[in-house]
Amino acid sequence: QVQLVESGGGLVQAGGSLRLSCAASGRTISNYAMGWFRQAPGKEREFVAAITRDGDITYYADSLKGRFTFSRDNAKSTVYLEMNSLKPEDTALYYCAAADGSYYYTRQRNYDYWGQGTQVTVSS
Repeated sequence: QVQLVESGGGLVQAGGSLRLSCAASGRTISNYAMGWFRQAPGKEREFVAAITRDGDITYYADSLKGRFTFSRDNAKSTVYLEMNSLKPEDTALYYCAAADGSYYYTRQRNYDYWGQGTQVTVSS
């Protein structure tokens, strides 16, 4: 199996940017489609972005299109989420996930492995 560790979260002012990283060990991420999810206090976990195994297609939640960018670097066995123009409503615990598949997936049940999460807090 693969182990996932997120990093890069922190406190940022509204309008600022952060880049989250998700590093894999045990197995390379080249074997998996990847996704990002987030969970705010008192809210259900929601889909953020997905990328295919080959990195040829990315898919984003409608509200995040144009602000977030998902990329992967198989040589480093790491995926990234670039977050721009951050808003207070982006505050959440962000999770990285890996799926035993090749396409892009938007539902939690499609993913087989999860990281522990990294906290992003956006101040007004």
